[in-house]
Amino acid sequence: MLSPADSHQPSAPPLAGNAAAGPTALCRAAGLSLAALARLLSGASVRWVASQPDTCQRVYFANHTSHLDAIVIWSSLPQAVRELTRPVAAKDYWSRGVVRRWLAQEVFNAILIDRTDIKVHQSPVDLMLREVGSTKSLIVFPEGSRSVTGEIGEFKSGLYYLAKKRPEIELVPVHIDNLNRVLPRGEFLPVPLLSCISFGPPLWLERGEAKLDFLDRARRAVIALKE
Repeated sequence: MLSPADSHQPSAPPLAGNAAAGPTALCRAAGLSLAALARLLSGASVRWVASQPDTCQRVYFANHTSHLDAIVIWSSLPQAVRELTRPVAAKDYWSRGVVRRWLAQEVFNAILIDRTDIKVHQSPVDLMLREVGSTKSLIVFPEGSRSVTGEIGEFKSGLYYLAKKRPEIELVPVHIDNLNRVLPRGEFLPVPLLSCISFGPPLWLERGEAKLDFLDRARRAVIALKE
């Protein structure tokens, strides 16, 4: 699960995301190695359809089929873009074990969401916007949970509230093809197979656009990349 949940709270002003020093040499080397390994295991080919890699602030939103999804999208980005991009991850999964926690916090610089604490303190959307400030990008999965059929489910509201609170941020649809077979649900070890990561043209929330209309349009943008 890497999905922002609903948020109806007033938006806080953007803060400087990740104000701490940049990654250490060890973390940088680990990131490069892990990105190369993820590309090797997934056999991922990368397509940019009517768009190009850019260091501008973006929200990459994708279909969700595997725990490898965020890693493979992250590794598919050029290094300069990757270093500015933070996956949104489920805390209960990525905090389990020393290695997994270290990768999430120090290598991916992930924003970990506690699914048991949603809306109790700060909404996940406001947390994400605080963390990314005015420079970092996000990787999110609007379905909220992994698909077991390969079909793209309905999008939850978090993407809409991200777009509403920060309308200047580019929203880039991403389609992940075949990754559910590389790491099937319930499996621990990946099976090397060919997959494809497709990045589509950016979209934005249109003035006066209703939430359900926007979420349907965003979902259709991801589906279109499969065709």
